[in-house]
This record gives sequence, C-alpha cells and structure tokens, in this order.
Amino acid sequence: MLFDINGGELLVILLVAVIVIGPSRLPRYAEQLARLTKQARHFLQDARSRVDSELGDEVKDIDWEALDPRRYDPRRIVREALLDPEPGAASRGAATARASSAATTASAAAGASRLPGTAPPPAPPAPFDDEAT
Repeated sequence: MLFDINGGELLVILLVAVIVIGPSRLPRYAEQLARLTKQARHFLQDARSRVDSELGDEVKDIDWEALDPRRYDPRRIVREALLDPEPGAASRGAATARASSAATTASAAAGASRLPGTAPPPAPPAPFDDEAT
C-alpha cells in the first residue's frame, strides 16, 4: 500500500475532511482529487512508455529485482567470495605448503646452531615503495 493506512485511519481522515471542508464543498474537492489521480496515472504511463522507447530492447532483459538494494546482503557476498575456490588455488596451496615446510626446516636448522639464550639475527627491513604513497 502506498501510505500504509489501515481502514480505521482512512475513516478518521475522511471524517476530518468532511468536517474541515464541509459538505457543500466536498463534491467539488472529490472531483478535483479524481481528476488529479487520473492525470498522475496518465503521466506515469506516458513516462514509462517513453523510457521503454528511448532505452530500446537491450534494457528489457534486465532483471531489476536482482539489482534491488534491499536484497543486498554484505554477509552473503563475503561468504560467497571466501568459499568460492579460485582457479589454480589447488596448485598454489600445494606450493604454499611446500614453502612453509621448507621455512620450518630452515628455521629449525638455524635455531639448532644458535646458542641457548642468544637472540635471533635481526630480520631484514620490510620492502618500501616510495611511489606507492
């Protein structure tokens, strides 16, 4: 419904309109309201037909309900993005597993050669790209 008015509220509005406008002027205002409603309906139909004719046939296949912002759910979008496997993810996963096992082996070998209680060697500085900022 346009204004979300139930029957009781509509009855109260009509009663107030009869009291404020008066029974002598009420038919004239009702006639003007009917004419205004018909003009609005004609305007909307004309605008809809003009939009359809100007945009052409390529727009007729668009699913407008899918583009409704009320259907936008960021949780669903993130969930689908995280759960969808990327192409080549299996080969990258195997390469990452091999690299992490090699790094664990190398760190274990480096830790064995260090004396207990000594600090590990300092890590190299993080790469900096001055063009990125």
